[in-house]
Amino acid sequence: MSDVVLYSFRRCPYAMRARMALRYCGVAVQIIEVSLKAKPAQMLALSPKGTVPVLSVEGRVIDESLAIMRWALAQNDPEGWLLEDEATVQALIDENDQGFKHQLNRYKYAERYPEQPMEDYRAEGEVFLLKLEGLLAEREYLLAGHLSLVDVALAPFVRQFAHVDREWFSQAPYPRLRDWLQRFLESPLFIAVMAKP
Repeated sequence: MSDVVLYSFRRCPYAMRARMALRYCGVAVQIIEVSLKAKPAQMLALSPKGTVPVLSVEGRVIDESLAIMRWALAQNDPEGWLLEDEATVQALIDENDQGFKHQLNRYKYAERYPEQPMEDYRAEGEVFLLKLEGLLAEREYLLAGHLSLVDVALAPFVRQFAHVDREWFSQAPYPRLRDWLQRFLESPLFIAVMAKP
């Protein structure tokens, strides 16, 4: 059994990014799939806030997905996921995690937010999609010529947004973003971390 334990929920985008980083870095990890309706006492003892992912490693608890990714990359980064321009990477992830995630929740669960029609929430989220489409005009990935931390941190959220209305997304004016997302979804790394436990 591994000394490294990850409490995860398969479909959670934060847990996806953490699982991908751990697998990419070759960290031997025991993954415990959590039911969000019945969270295990061990997980709550480690992290009382009760959200996944939670990584327990040698007595240390890391309960933020990005911190888990960075911890894993500090162990091993064979293909250079960490980029030199750390400020740009962090700014784009912050924009995703703070602004885009907020809009995604309202778009995905529009019935819970009847103040505006679903299309309005989608349009708010599209501002970020347009920005990503622009970044992909120069290269196949967001900030480098290869997959990096920022792609893996953002793709699970773009995937969720695309899946709210797949027909709309398939026709939306974001062809580069669609190609980028498709490459991500077809990657052996993503397929491996999404296998049902």
